[in-house]
Amino acid sequence: MRNWGVLLYLEVSPCLNHRLPPASLKMMVLGKTVTAILLFFFLFAAPSTAEIKSIKIRSDNRPMILFEKFGFTHTGNIIVAISAVSATSFLSQPDPSRYGFFLLSEQSLIQVLHELQQNPNFCIVDSKFIALLFTFRDLYPSPHSSFHKSYPVTYPGEYSLFFANCNPESLVTMDVRTELFNTDIGTTKNYLSAGLTQLPSLYFIFSLVYLCFLGFWFSTCFKNQRSVHQVHILMAALLTTKSLSLFCAAQDKHYLNVTGTSHGWNVLFHIFQFINVALSFTVIILIGAGWPYLKSYLQGKEKKVFMIVIPLQVLGNVASVVIGETGPYIEDWVTWNQVFLLVDLICCCAVIFPVVWSIRSFSKVESKAARNLTWFCVVVIGYLLVTRIGVFAMKTIADYKDQWVCSAAEEMASLVFYMVMFYMFRPVEEDEYFGLTLDDEGEYEEAPEMAKG
Repeated sequence: MRNWGVLLYLEVSPCLNHRLPPASLKMMVLGKTVTAILLFFFLFAAPSTAEIKSIKIRSDNRPMILFEKFGFTHTGNIIVAISAVSATSFLSQPDPSRYGFFLLSEQSLIQVLHELQQNPNFCIVDSKFIALLFTFRDLYPSPHSSFHKSYPVTYPGEYSLFFANCNPESLVTMDVRTELFNTDIGTTKNYLSAGLTQLPSLYFIFSLVYLCFLGFWFSTCFKNQRSVHQVHILMAALLTTKSLSLFCAAQDKHYLNVTGTSHGWNVLFHIFQFINVALSFTVIILIGAGWPYLKSYLQGKEKKVFMIVIPLQVLGNVASVVIGETGPYIEDWVTWNQVFLLVDLICCCAVIFPVVWSIRSFSKVESKAARNLTWFCVVVIGYLLVTRIGVFAMKTIADYKDQWVCSAAEEMASLVFYMVMFYMFRPVEEDEYFGLTLDDEGEYEEAPEMAKG
């Protein structure tokens, strides 16, 4: 149970104060509940964020806004600065003490929910279980609209930085700048969460591993030049982009940890990550379709898979960039998460179809190819289950200080999958696939010379 409970309550509670008709109230509560559950789903697996962020809030009426989630050590610190603040209400003059920034720990969430359930009109800034940083009453000098202060965090744990708006029907506009960091070694600031400081080294090591993997793949292709096909070149490109994306991720996390900004490495990471994911799905589809061994063209149904997967990958990459470069403070953050999840699910299901079609075709002849594709299908499904469901489950149960283990497990699963796939479909001098041909209906059959033998 996480911050979703507070968000759910504060989304629904304003409706309770307006005495709507029962049917309308029921539908509104249902809609808010579904939205909050979806928000919980994405927040549950979302890693603790970092870096220095400058955020613009414009005419926002949300009762609660989550800005950051961060894992602090005993020497943590948070700096919040707001400026250009204005608040208006359609009902009455808003009370500045009903607007406030606060920290909420995972341990205090149950008590806060209990307070909210006991009193529907309770304002969370009055809770004794939160760490209230400041309210709009503290804006200095009154009636000016700016505030800047640093707060030490001496109790280790994972905290979420919220903004609460308890004035009904009010709109808030402000510019917010946040810094969350730990100072464990002297006065050096670490802008990565306590559970993510190992990521730069982790990604760099995996980048080197994939670089060595690429060298070994080139050696294998050179020794079997006569059996190298276009898909083997794509597989080499896949390893190249994977190594580059991990290297950029390592640099991105390093600069985030040291300076609080990415210095442009996040842009390179998103570019290489998109190419890598697109190549990954492309290679799986082509291998499953038998394209590297039997033909240099795709059939109509296989082309349709590409027409579905490639545009969806573009949309998924856009959603990934929005999610990675913004945060839950934007109003459409849940929607972009829904888009990313839906696109990823459709693509994962789509890549299975070419493999299944080829297995059905190969099953008409007794061949090792059918068995290889069957195992390949099992490997692909296992890889998708581990990286999509298994890693998500790990993130929900792992302690905030061990979040880097989830990233390590995901990268290890990807590495194992690549190693198995590359081994199964490596270039060899004699391959049983070459003993098969395509009939007029696109089905596989034994070549005439093999049948005679």
